[in-house]
Amino acid sequence: MPSLCIAFLTHEPFYPPSGGGSAEAVYLVEEMVRRGHDVHVFCPQIPDAENVQAKFRIRLHPFTKWKMGRYARLRNLKYVFYPMFLQRLVAGAARETKFDLIFSTHAIAAVTAGKLKKELQIPAVMNFPDLLTGFMETWPGHLAPRPLVEALERYEISLPSRYGVDGVLTVSDALADYFVQRGFPRAKILPIYYGYDADKFPFRKQPQLKTPPVVVMHGSFDAHHLGDIAFGAMRRVQRERPGTIFRFIGKQTESLEKFLRRARREIPGFKCETTGFVPYSEVAMQLADASVGIVPYEESTGTHCAFVAKIVEYVASGLPSVSTSLESIRRYFKEDPMVKFSTFDGDDFGRNIAAWLDEPPNAWQSSAASSSARVQAELDWRPLCRKAIDFMERMTRSNK
Repeated sequence: MPSLCIAFLTHEPFYPPSGGGSAEAVYLVEEMVRRGHDVHVFCPQIPDAENVQAKFRIRLHPFTKWKMGRYARLRNLKYVFYPMFLQRLVAGAARETKFDLIFSTHAIAAVTAGKLKKELQIPAVMNFPDLLTGFMETWPGHLAPRPLVEALERYEISLPSRYGVDGVLTVSDALADYFVQRGFPRAKILPIYYGYDADKFPFRKQPQLKTPPVVVMHGSFDAHHLGDIAFGAMRRVQRERPGTIFRFIGKQTESLEKFLRRARREIPGFKCETTGFVPYSEVAMQLADASVGIVPYEESTGTHCAFVAKIVEYVASGLPSVSTSLESIRRYFKEDPMVKFSTFDGDDFGRNIAAWLDEPPNAWQSSAASSSARVQAELDWRPLCRKAIDFMERMTRSNK
């Protein structure tokens, strides 16, 4: 295919990845550039921009009107206004550079992509690594009234059909189904799931498990990560397996600090470790001596649509895992012996953790190797991004 000039839009700093869905952007851009496309990344201002441009062979267009990022103050309010100002930034650049395609990642930038498709009269492809507003269902009612959340979900799901975009990438089959129900053609949707970097999450061939056992969880620690399910699970494990350590890998957010204060107050003997922010390339080191990895997400439309990155990384590392029965990952891992699924109940989740702690490593190590190999073959970022950019090029070519 002839080289394309691509405007790549995101609401998160491009590099280094800050967690959640942000890691995906780097690998998508690398595959675009590898194919000879000219990629212009529009994102919040990042440090060392000149070296980042040289490293990835891209052109950065930084958003500088206010600080953006996963942990920035007034984050949600900034997200509301960001699409409008991002549109102005891209439109200004388009007066000097003729773009052939707009590629957005995440719902916030998708709003901008839809408007720019109409303004610039060029193809647009939207990538949805999650159903962003769906996670708000688990927020306290005073912060996210249910009618408001439902209206935002309807708006987010309507974006592809509202703007008549040329293609949509989704994190899961479940999310693809929502877009189809809203009227967007299934033929223009490709579920690509959410991957991992196989080089950064090597398989633990002979795990040196810590004693007492360590149960790990990593992520951005938002409200939907740490609720009654996680609390009830830890209470049961501490009661049945005293001394178990819970390790939280990631920035100490307000949600995490609140959760830990409650756990220390209400769970006798509760033991935990907190690492603070850990770069993506170093997370595997924190998994190396662990016995179990957990995904105790509360139930919501957002979590059911998510293809949770951490479960992929746990399995790739050869780490026994427990997750609530989230639709997207249950579809993929339902036959995988390394993942136990609980109901949306803390006591049941804790029972599954304890069941893993009862099994000696030699009982599951051969299953761990085969599960890791499957994940590496199917969910490493390189094959996933090749598939995604194949689709992007096909949709662009057929709709120009």
